[in-house]
Amino acid sequence: MGTDTEGAPGRGGPLAGVRVLELGGIGPGPFCGMVLADMGADVIRVERPGDRGALAMPVLLRGRRSVALDLKDPVAARAVRSIAERCDALIEGFRPGVTERLGLGPEELCQANPRLVYARMTGWGQDGPHAQAPGHDINYLALSGALHTFGPADGDPVPPLNLVADFGGGGMLLALGVVSALLRAQRDGRGQVVDASMVDGTALLLAMTYGFLANGLWTDQRGVNLLDGSGPFYRVYRCRDQRHVAVGCLEEQFRADLLRVLGLTDDPDFATPDDRKNWPVMNQRLEQIFTSRTRDNWAALFEGTQACVTPVLSLNEAAAHPHNLARGTYLAGPTGIVQPSPAPRFGGTPSDAPRAAPTPGEHTAEVLAEAGLTSAEIAALTPEPGR
Repeated sequence: MGTDTEGAPGRGGPLAGVRVLELGGIGPGPFCGMVLADMGADVIRVERPGDRGALAMPVLLRGRRSVALDLKDPVAARAVRSIAERCDALIEGFRPGVTERLGLGPEELCQANPRLVYARMTGWGQDGPHAQAPGHDINYLALSGALHTFGPADGDPVPPLNLVADFGGGGMLLALGVVSALLRAQRDGRGQVVDASMVDGTALLLAMTYGFLANGLWTDQRGVNLLDGSGPFYRVYRCRDQRHVAVGCLEEQFRADLLRVLGLTDDPDFATPDDRKNWPVMNQRLEQIFTSRTRDNWAALFEGTQACVTPVLSLNEAAAHPHNLARGTYLAGPTGIVQPSPAPRFGGTPSDAPRAAPTPGEHTAEVLAEAGLTSAEIAALTPEPGR
């Protein structure tokens, strides 16, 4: 992208040559940094001295270089500004106004580096009544409307880990925003601020659901819709060994294969599978059938069919499944930690295997030297251990 990358580690991937500054944070910001690093960007993470860093997030912080600086120290903040002048993008996840108070806001940094893409990750957004309120994935999920849709009709909403707001609607869309703004800056030489809100992003993920709601294909109630686990052909069934299989045969031809394997092709209870009034009967019949075998028995029986039935695997089982092994979907990282491989895959500019998460502050002197600081300035910012 035309940035000075002398001294940066050589990397493969479509973002090789892009330099990104990441200002600390947890959750979606580091996930964005990980995705960009996986794609080959030189991601420099600024952490507070003493932070546990890679010890706390050994996968999310992979592939970075780490700088330990106290952003509240004006001398350290000036050093960060020097680093930012040599970067293509910056990502930060503080509450609105924090980086401005530190002298690291977009107005100041973008004036010094007009090409800088300044990407901001918050729960509520940079403005609005909740902008300064604390929160976590579950809160953003709740306010977006998404949490209401997860869970049984006769039960409480069930949060889907922190996958939707933190990572899907947050970090992933932040990465898309960074890359989109970088493409624009490549054309006109001007960076811009990217305001990524987890509420906004989660709402965007509901695009199809809101479309269904508008045309009458979705009811604004939990546990009564086609894709929320209440329909007989798109749900999870318990097996004899208390493990589960996932059934997803929405289309007629796949549903026909399921019924064939189960011996239900001519069963009158399944004569009108799209009639929602019959769902309770079909659900009950299928529940009884699936409890007659173990999960792995069912997986073997449906292997090679078009019925869209798969075993529900644990995290450890998923990493060892033959399909995932063949694709290399998971890998044992440099420290032996099982983790997901970089995705998506690029035919012309494949990503390298991810490097291990750095020791906090491991690259402080190296990065500060690249930013043009003198030996004396670097020494003042990197005191010897124990001092």
